[in-house]
Amino acid sequence: MAPLNPYFLGGSSSEQRLVQDLINEQLKMYGQDVVYMPRQLINEKTIIKEVLVSKFDDSFRIEAYISNFNGFGGQGDILSKFGVKTSDELTLIISKERYEDFITPFLLDDPDIKVATRPQEGDLIYLPIDNGLFEIKYVEGKVPFYQLNNLYVYELRCEIFRYEDELIDTSIDEVDRSVQDFGYIQTITMVKDTATTATATVSIASTQNNSVQYIDLINDGTGYLSTPTIQITKAPEGGIDATAVAIMTSKTGRTGNSIDRILIVNPGIGYTQIPSVTIVGQSGSGAIATAVLASRTLGIVTITSGGSQYSSAPVVSISTAPAGGVNATAEAVLTVTGIVTAIRYTNAGAGYTVSPTITLTSPIGISTGDFEFNESVRGVSTGTTGYVKDWDADTRVLKVSIVGGNFANGELIVGAAATHKVYSINTFDEYDPYAENIQIEDEADDILDFSQKNPFGNY
Repeated sequence: MAPLNPYFLGGSSSEQRLVQDLINEQLKMYGQDVVYMPRQLINEKTIIKEVLVSKFDDSFRIEAYISNFNGFGGQGDILSKFGVKTSDELTLIISKERYEDFITPFLLDDPDIKVATRPQEGDLIYLPIDNGLFEIKYVEGKVPFYQLNNLYVYELRCEIFRYEDELIDTSIDEVDRSVQDFGYIQTITMVKDTATTATATVSIASTQNNSVQYIDLINDGTGYLSTPTIQITKAPEGGIDATAVAIMTSKTGRTGNSIDRILIVNPGIGYTQIPSVTIVGQSGSGAIATAVLASRTLGIVTITSGGSQYSSAPVVSISTAPAGGVNATAEAVLTVTGIVTAIRYTNAGAGYTVSPTITLTSPIGISTGDFEFNESVRGVSTGTTGYVKDWDADTRVLKVSIVGGNFANGELIVGAAATHKVYSINTFDEYDPYAENIQIEDEADDILDFSQKNPFGNY
């Protein structure tokens, strides 16, 4: 059938090409440069196809024409007793050819994107002029309807994006920062004091008399439900009694615990013969140990500074003994708050003629470096993970989202180039954009002051 208009073929490839070029030109002239972000499905239920985890880490600039002529659609800003809720809607038109030529080729090999040949519901559009993120709710691909027997544009019907713990990391700062305070956010305050190194001094126990150099564990015993007491025979009159403690361990196939080693707290002074070592426990049995004497051993270590922010016991180094002597070795005792409280000998040494130097390693890797926006961080003790939303190096306040687990007070949180120790954790979501939690709390503090006493009682 011949076309009604003799000057047009009514759908030839050349005419379709001309129309597509004109549309592309118009979108570049009258449209806006937006950032298109395809949704990648990381975890999805296989039965009802519910998306559990998704991320947006790809971004593509493309021209889009705003079809709205009288501002945003939707119900606009809704004021309720829970805060202000925004329900803006937006209709955008993009070129079908531009999408297929400049976006589709980069998505075809991505296994987390199911359909790469056209825009998908759930993908995001960042609108720079409004600094807003919009989620595509419906893609209309047949408007206008087959002009010259072809389709040239996609009509994207979008709504303001409701954040649900998606990971947005496009490497475009203005895009990533637009959702900085969206979603469920935990606020973690890190230890603010700088870490300090512990110091100690030690002198020779005695230059004339024997002391306990070390305790040889002959049998480690079994079945101990609590740490047994180490009893050492008293020193002769005028001497100083030696003291020691047991360090316990559990072993496969045994009931209860066994003794791993015995550490000397005080080597004592004035022993003329080898003292007996008795291991006394309310449970367990079989442990046997004997003491070894030596002259010119080291005495009790004096802690001059316990240091701070140790996550594990520091290594103790003692300067070497003179030729013919035995080098002393020791272990540090650490509190749960990261302070060295004592140093115990595994071997008090022998043959020292002058007081040696004792040094402890520094608390390396604590309260160092800065966290980066959107990087993944991990709690060393609990294994909890999260993504950084904000880090203030001055106040040591870290905001994290998409938290997998529960961080713990006192544990270290590590990132790519930062390690900091947790002081306190606030799991209340203070940064919900649809509520005013901080303002309500501030107003309440002005009415009732809990800092001095309980206004409702005497305690």
